[in-house]
Amino acid sequence: MKTRFIINPRSGRGRFAVEPVRQFAARYAAEVVATERPHHGSELARQALADGIELIVAVGGDGTMNEIASELCGTPTTFGLIPCGSGNGLARQLGIHGSVAHSLAILREGKTAVIDSGLADGHPFFTVAGLGFEAELAARFNLLKRRGFFRYLTSGAKLLHRFESSDYGIVHQGGRDEVTAFTVAVANAAQYGNNALIAPGARLDDGLINLTALPPINWWRAPGLFRRMFNGTLSLDPRVRLHAGTRFVVERAKPGLIHTDGETHQAGTRVEFAVRPASLRIRVPA
Repeated sequence: MKTRFIINPRSGRGRFAVEPVRQFAARYAAEVVATERPHHGSELARQALADGIELIVAVGGDGTMNEIASELCGTPTTFGLIPCGSGNGLARQLGIHGSVAHSLAILREGKTAVIDSGLADGHPFFTVAGLGFEAELAARFNLLKRRGFFRYLTSGAKLLHRFESSDYGIVHQGGRDEVTAFTVAVANAAQYGNNALIAPGARLDDGLINLTALPPINWWRAPGLFRRMFNGTLSLDPRVRLHAGTRFVVERAKPGLIHTDGETHQAGTRVEFAVRPASLRIRVPA
């Protein structure tokens, strides 16, 4: 299979993956290219498609994954993933997360599966998209020179201290909800990353996306709600709104940020989310 690796050496652990990936590529006559600037991964993926590459492998974090996988949706080309980021939600959900050697072995010995993806205001996502607290946190986290799970937590704690929940109208297949929410997440995978389950029970291949609206949070409520997120029991909290469907519309009073797999975008007062069933071919463990 004609293979090309696209490495982001500036992602969390990307620099540690460079040498193992180059050795693997030399052994199997694959090609290796590196990103040099933001959104360069998308350009390199389009070039790889034009060159007839059959397996395009992203080596980097969730942003690199999103850039490259977005170009492959709806094509016969297979996507591979060597996760090197802070959260690695898609990789964890698929059992790809771990050492670089483990991920490389999956490329060689695994199988090809087909998964869904989503669109948020026209932007592709594969793990989670959303607005509210999580979009504001993503914007701040992306400005940090040094990242990682600990820095994500400390950034979140600082933002939590002054963040105010907002009112949303949520249109779903069962009707419409009017909610005051701390954050609104629309998930293709069950988790953000680091095993934080924002949509327990969500599957990557069921033709659905899952919406979770978390209620207003203060310092007293936060520990219990976050504990439910990590033990997979968010659905037991009656204040949490959960929906599954193929399309959602979220309405808010003012334009603002949304995020897709941690990358932020400006959006208007009406944000539409939709699933794209069976849109991405990806290497997964056998």
